[in-house]
This record gives sequence, structure tokens and C-alpha cells, in this order.
Amino acid sequence: MRFVIAQMRHETNTFSPRPTPLSAFNRASKTDEPLQGEEAIKVCLGSKSAAAAFIDIATAQGDEVVMPLLASAVPSGIVTAAAFEKMATTIVDAVRAGCDAVMLDLHGAMVTEDYVDAEGELLTRIRLAAPGIPIAVALDFHANFSRSLIDHATVITGYRTYPHIDVYETGVRAANTLMKTLQGTTQPVIYWRTLPMLTHMLRQTPSAQPMKDIMDLAIAAERSGAVLNASVFGGFPLSDIPDAGLTVVIVADNLQGPAAQQLLRELCQMAWARRADFVFPVEPLAVSVSRAKHATNGPVLLVDHGDNCGAGGTTDDMTVLSEVLQQKLQNLVAGPFWDPHAVAVLISAGIGETVTVDVGGKTDIPALGMKGRPLTLTGCVRCITDGNYQVRGPMYTGMMLSLGRTVVFDVQGALIVICEKPQEPFDTGVFTHAGIDPSHHDYILIKSRQHFRAGFEPIVNEVILVAGPGVCSSDYSQFPFQSLKRPIYPLDTHTAFANT
Repeated sequence: MRFVIAQMRHETNTFSPRPTPLSAFNRASKTDEPLQGEEAIKVCLGSKSAAAAFIDIATAQGDEVVMPLLASAVPSGIVTAAAFEKMATTIVDAVRAGCDAVMLDLHGAMVTEDYVDAEGELLTRIRLAAPGIPIAVALDFHANFSRSLIDHATVITGYRTYPHIDVYETGVRAANTLMKTLQGTTQPVIYWRTLPMLTHMLRQTPSAQPMKDIMDLAIAAERSGAVLNASVFGGFPLSDIPDAGLTVVIVADNLQGPAAQQLLRELCQMAWARRADFVFPVEPLAVSVSRAKHATNGPVLLVDHGDNCGAGGTTDDMTVLSEVLQQKLQNLVAGPFWDPHAVAVLISAGIGETVTVDVGGKTDIPALGMKGRPLTLTGCVRCITDGNYQVRGPMYTGMMLSLGRTVVFDVQGALIVICEKPQEPFDTGVFTHAGIDPSHHDYILIKSRQHFRAGFEPIVNEVILVAGPGVCSSDYSQFPFQSLKRPIYPLDTHTAFANT
């Protein structure tokens, strides 16, 4: 058999001021474009991605694999039309050239200049090119769903963890159901429902309530064989599109219809009954930092969740760092902060030199009425690196990532890591590649939301979530939503839901 396997991943924060061009989809590449062909397969193998699982399963059967695209970008603003057309055309052309099935490693929350549901558009085009082709799709836990995405897929599975440490396993689940379909032992049917609720991402993780029992029930149903696949998606709430919201997706054999529909109703009812528990209460910034200062057992991890590039943040807002320095937290390591200009200035000065430089605050956020405010810092350049590191932690284990050129800037004993490329610190490699062991510091300041738990939670004694400003804020009242289907909870507290 011949399989077309492709990866096209982006989580689009429609409030982010930074558009996403094709050159951004090169996290696994040293070029300005995504990888293709044999090079893509080589880089993908061992990465613990869904695409790697697809390749492993297909090649283990002795089947032929064609990989037209390996494309992944850090979450940011709307994807350019040119970038989407290039990537989609590359995939569709490979399908049109001939194959027996398609396996796609997608995110599920990509928005482009032309399409609010880029994944649905991609599947629509594949269906036009090859109407009867079986298509398996592995999606991020933060996927949003449209009718097009559901109607054109044969199999859909989603991550069950957040931080996402089961990405490879999600690919295995999708591929296994697809193989049964190709063998003629099952005829999958998809049942789904999107609830009128925007969950806060800090309340979504399936490792804790209110999501844990819901996800556990879905997992148990799949493991028992009651259905083929059962996935609960927290959704991506920072995307101002009609289809945002928590979604349940069940893949069942055509003979399992009644059981699938009952499971769908039960999962939806559980989520809706807990809707108030999916709301995260925001604590004032100064109070959070003060709590950290008075903690007695370090390391203490401060997590700025309002400016997290893992959900589309600019990673250059300096408000939280400014407060931390003002309150004089000692033995601090912080970053990585995105500022290519500051990096260039510090590299030009050289290691050992004392420099005064404006860091961050280079980006305005018109959607939220925010102006960038740089933070003027004086310190010594301690280290310069190429920013390349391999993930050693449990999330995306083995993947090669790059911060671009990176500088460690010592500001009165506080080590500030500044880089050319934004990267959410879900792995300690953002620090260790520069010779910094974060576990040896009393305070660690990073910009993240939940993914930090994969690499950092094991090395700290306390975690304090810090509500800095930015396009990833949990205060939805700041966001000028215009395209959401209304009413929707919690924006509209009297929203009703008929679980039929």
C-alpha cells in the first residue's frame, strides 16, 4: 500500500498582531521553508509526533510512505494566504499523484487570511482530488471543529493530555483504526458535538478536575471496545471564529451507533454541568509575585500565562519581569524573551561586556489596545549560543528545536535569557543548552500556560501562576470577540444547552 503522510500544524490566536508566513513553519528545518520528501521523513522519525507514529506503523507493514510536508509553526497570528496555499497544494498534489490512504498530523485551530477553518478546507480539497480516499487525522487537544472537518475525515483522534505527552500515541490510535478500515473489518462513523462554552486553558488539563473524569470516561469507552475512538477536545478559545468551543468526537463502527450516541450525550452532559469549573479566577500580578517572594521552599516557578507564545503570545511583554525585579526576587533565572534586536546588540558587545539595552516591548497589540513597553536593563553578557537544543523531557521527546541566537544577560545576579525565535519553555533545554541549571535557582520565571508542567514541574517545589497582560489572558472580557456563535458561556452567563 501507498500512504501519503503529512504534518501541517498551527494554533492561530486571531488576536495576535504577528501574521504567520510560510517561513514560520520550519521548526524542524534549518531552511526558510518546511521540509519535504525523504528529508522530512528522516527528521520526523523518532520525534514522538503523530506523523512519526504514522510512518512507523506504515513502514512496519512494509508499505510505501510519501511525505510531501513536515510543517509546524509556533502559535501566533493569522496564517498568510500564500503560506496556506503552498502547504495545502503540496499535500493535495501528492494525494492526486496516487495513494491508498492519507494520514494527517494537524492541529485543528489554524485560521488563515481566507479560511477560518484551514484544516476543514484542506480535507475538502483532498476529497475533491480523491473522493473515496480514507483519511485519518490526529489533532491537538485544542482543536476547534467545523462541519467540513468532520464530514471529510474517516477517522479523528485527539490528544488526551495537556501538557501534550501522548502525541505519538494519538497517531497510533488514528492509524490503527484506519488500518482496520482498509482491511474491511470496520466501517467508521463519526459522532460529534461542540458545546456553547469557552473553557479557560488553565482549567482544561485532563490530569485534574473538572476535565479528568470526562476524559477518563472517553478513554475507558475506547479501551473497552464500546467505540473505536473517543476524544474530548478542550478547544482553543483565543480564536475568534464561529466554531470555537469544547468538542466531543466519537468514532464508532456502524454497528456501535446507539452506544456512541449515548457516550456522546453523557460526555457532553458532564462537561456542561461543570461549565463554571472551567473558569479560571485571575489574581492581581503584584499579589502573585509577593506570594512567590514569601515562599520558603524553592525553587519557585512563576508562570506568566498572559504572554505565552504556546498560545500565540508575543513573548516580549516585560510587565511580569519588571514586577519581579521591582520586588527584588533573588537568585532568579528568567526567559526566554523574544527580542532579535536586543540579541544583536548584546552579541555585538560580546561576552563579559556591560551593556544597557531596551529588552522586549517591541510589539503593539492593537486588538487589545496595548502598546509595547520595552524594559531598560543594564547588565553583563554572560553567554552566547546558537539556541539549538534537543528535547529531553516527556513532551515531543527527541525533537530538535531552536531559539535562534540566544544570549544570557546577567542583571545584578538575575540571569535573563533573550532569544531570536519565540519558544514556549516546555523543556528545560531552553536554559540548560546555555549552561544554566534552573533547579539551582530560587526563582524561575517563564512564559507558559500548562506545557511547562512536562519539563519544569518535576524540578520545582512550588508553582505560582502569574496573570501578566497579553493575547493569552484568561480575562475574556479584554477580547473584542465578533465572530463567535453567541450566546456562549462564560461570556453569556445565561447560555442554554440542549443535550439531544
